[in-house]
Amino acid sequence: MSDIRVTALYKFVLFDTPEALREPLFERLAALEIKGTILLATEGVNGTIAGTPEAMDKALEAIRALPGCAELEWKDSHATAMPFLRLKVRLKNEIVTMGVPGTDPTCLVGSYVKPEDWNALITDPDTVVIDTRNDYEVALGTFQGAIDPETETFREFPEWFETFRAKLAEHGREPKIAMFCTGGIRCEKSTSYVKSLGIDDVFHLQGGILKYLETVPREDSLWEGECFVFDDRVSVGHGLAVGDYQLCHACRHPVSAEDRAHEHFEEGVSCPRCYGTFSETKMAALRERQKQVRLAKARGETHIGDDVVMTPRKKLPA
Repeated sequence: MSDIRVTALYKFVLFDTPEALREPLFERLAALEIKGTILLATEGVNGTIAGTPEAMDKALEAIRALPGCAELEWKDSHATAMPFLRLKVRLKNEIVTMGVPGTDPTCLVGSYVKPEDWNALITDPDTVVIDTRNDYEVALGTFQGAIDPETETFREFPEWFETFRAKLAEHGREPKIAMFCTGGIRCEKSTSYVKSLGIDDVFHLQGGILKYLETVPREDSLWEGECFVFDDRVSVGHGLAVGDYQLCHACRHPVSAEDRAHEHFEEGVSCPRCYGTFSETKMAALRERQKQVRLAKARGETHIGDDVVMTPRKKLPA
């Protein structure tokens, strides 16, 4: 078992003054040498952080001590090395951005389905299963039979669902709607939004894909592929074992072993997806950055240029 514990957490709760919570929380987590990112907004808290098991116990105590956060949702996994370079506690308008004012999971939300009951729901012919994650996440893996909305950001989901709902109505269908996401937070908002449209039979996977992969044995699993995670591990599989994907540091999209064997893959510089989309000046800068990363690693250090944002660039340069 690794000495690094990685915890994904969230809680929808009303914070009157989230800005007043930021500095004390940052100082407490920093003192524990925690790394990762915490988002604070008037609608609650969300984030993924990592540290030693002892430090993480104390970090969770600090976060659960925030107003209304005693029943905080979190999922633990492990890493062989620290997956973050620094600690960030940021203020946001939303802890997961959907962009529909008034959506409040504390007042209206779908029915939770435990991982051990999920297979029965999604194999029911009367159930429509929707993956609420973005396209680059779905590309790594999803549940058998799930619909991919092909969204680049979560902001696109409401418009996609309105169109999808109209198509169901054209065919006279009123199926049960089952949704899932990485850790459960996006589904809190998506099911709240869908139920606000007057749809009653709305369900979501409690604890998300991560809890399913941790709980359901591989031989019983309906999950296919790997699950994208927003840290240096890039992906995890059954049992939350670290997956085979790495990150292209140029376009920030995950790359498979097959991608890395491609002639257009150059570590830290390009992958088959983004090759040829950057100028020669940009390519030279990427190669220099990668050179400095290698030199820093040879010295046993971490180069600041190796700390990339885990969210892929949505549009590649022309």
